[in-house]
Amino acid sequence: MNSFFRKIGFYFFGLLCIAVGLYPIIYFVIDRRFGLLGSKTTEILSDTFWNISFYGHIVLGGLALFIGWLQFNKKLRLKNIKLHKRIGKVYVISALISGICGFYIAFYATGGLVSQLGFMSLALIWLYTTIQGFRFARKGQIVKHQYIMIYSYAACFAAVTLRIWLPILGEIFGAFIPAYRIVAWLCWVPNIIVAFFIVNNYKRKSLSV
Repeated sequence: MNSFFRKIGFYFFGLLCIAVGLYPIIYFVIDRRFGLLGSKTTEILSDTFWNISFYGHIVLGGLALFIGWLQFNKKLRLKNIKLHKRIGKVYVISALISGICGFYIAFYATGGLVSQLGFMSLALIWLYTTIQGFRFARKGQIVKHQYIMIYSYAACFAAVTLRIWLPILGEIFGAFIPAYRIVAWLCWVPNIIVAFFIVNNYKRKSLSV
């Protein structure tokens, strides 16, 4: 029974990752001045470098989210390690470019310094954990690689939790700006805490074997 619920939970997790991973497509099929972009000034929206960074962040971040959850499927890893490595390389490249772009556009985050610091911190954590995960894999330190990549994907999953929390906070505060300032931190800090407990649980299990 526990195994059944774990499978259901895993595939629901995957469904969220796929849905939000595909979300950036909406910016290419309808007028993009909706949601967050509706709060941006005309000057920012007409800035070429900001636009390159924005689209680089959402498209490649969406790709990283879309494929990254598959890496936690143990059966897939064991049956097809080559596929695991290929997906991993795409994830790392996508995450690094998206993270760098995200760090840049964080300087222009709606809500001022509180939002800016929240999203900058998220970008730095995502970049650091992804780079470390890649380094550990290259060195053959597979256990360390697995642990740090849990943190990396927890940071990536902020794209999902942001979209869960933002409408809830918007209803609570009745305004976008205070909700966005909080979500700039709430979208990723709890994710990292959950990742910490997951990693510690794996460590305890490995010691008890």
